[in-house]
Amino acid sequence: MALKGLDIFKLLPKTNCKKCGNPTCMAFAMKVAQGSIAIDKCPDISAEALAQLSDASAPPMKALTIGDGGKQYKLGGETVLFRHDKTFVSKSLYAVAVCQDCIDEKLPKIKEIDYDRIGERMIVDLINVEFTGDKAKFLDTVKKAQGAGRTLILEVKDADAAKAALDIVKAEKPVLNGADETNWEIFNKIAVEAGVVLGVGGKDLDTIYETVQKLEGAGNKNLIIDVGSVSIKDAFANAVQIRRAALKDQDRSFGYPSIVNLHKLVGNDENLETALASVFTLKYGSIIILSNMSYATALPLYGLRQNIYTDPQKPMKMEPKIYPINGADAESICAVTVDFALTYFVINGEMERSGIPVNLIVSDAGGYSVLTSWAAGKFSAGTISKFFKEANIEGQVKSRNLLIPGKVAVLKGELEESLPGWKILVGPNEAVGVVKWLKDFKG
Repeated sequence: MALKGLDIFKLLPKTNCKKCGNPTCMAFAMKVAQGSIAIDKCPDISAEALAQLSDASAPPMKALTIGDGGKQYKLGGETVLFRHDKTFVSKSLYAVAVCQDCIDEKLPKIKEIDYDRIGERMIVDLINVEFTGDKAKFLDTVKKAQGAGRTLILEVKDADAAKAALDIVKAEKPVLNGADETNWEIFNKIAVEAGVVLGVGGKDLDTIYETVQKLEGAGNKNLIIDVGSVSIKDAFANAVQIRRAALKDQDRSFGYPSIVNLHKLVGNDENLETALASVFTLKYGSIIILSNMSYATALPLYGLRQNIYTDPQKPMKMEPKIYPINGADAESICAVTVDFALTYFVINGEMERSGIPVNLIVSDAGGYSVLTSWAAGKFSAGTISKFFKEANIEGQVKSRNLLIPGKVAVLKGELEESLPGWKILVGPNEAVGVVKWLKDFKG
């Protein structure tokens, strides 16, 4: 069970604090219990107490790191079952499965998925290299996958093949997914020597649990649990039970991230795979392996992930600047909106649909929607004109036609005073009306 504030308070030194001179306080202990401050912030705590408290106050799900350098990823570290309770910590990672027969076809498609959305780079995070029986071909496939610049998952139960593959890529910290009740000892040795995360599977949940305990007994807690590929129903049930056991029941033997292999569960049905990937993004796949991925499936899937794995208390914001739409140049009409990501994507989509070149100016409005930011004083004539000056908007565009949202038409007069030389145009109340408005505008 997790320590409570009183438990932590009892282990803290009963001397005056070096920082403030006051007796050690319960407030500090409560903050440690809530996870808002690290226990090592106390300068007087003993090494023994620190070790005891660090283990007890750590998240019930272990936090792991895979990959190296610029391709490092965090897994685990979760503290809640539902995003709205607090926040999710480590986003789900998406992998595409390859083998010797399909890697040449799939690698170019994997590299094609690479774009930015609200400041986050969206790529196929991992490549799952599957061993199908031929060691030489498997190693050749590993080398080809290594060249794609992605972190690898080595899906292999053959110890010799696993060791040979790690000799090639262990410096890049891949995941070795292959341990089960029959081979855990040798795979534990291979993974520990290479310093990589070990994937653990089994015929059922009880078997997986027992194997994890054996690995923990051998001193290895650098683990990730494969939820299985018997059926979609079993995989989903296992993923949920593992997460609930760790977070609700505080059972640390199940306190590890999970792998969901949709490639084995579904096959080549891309639409079904994408639908299930969205389900396991919510519940609770740390790594989700797919057979294929295209832009048609990546865009909605990554959009969902970005919405789920952001702090619900902090709205997603666009970078305040000019966004040229439909090939807009300095002479094109300008429009201003807020930096709330949802508002941006809605209005951007409608402007693109119109086919009319527009310079969409995103103003710093605290990440709020149009009416909310206006009511809070963050989207006003003063804030807009201030942003225009700070961002040198007038130096970047020649047009002096500025379209404002119809719901803040009240700003028209004030903006004409704050932005002399600009013609302030009031747009429609709803984004859907922008298409007709732009097509009818004569400038």
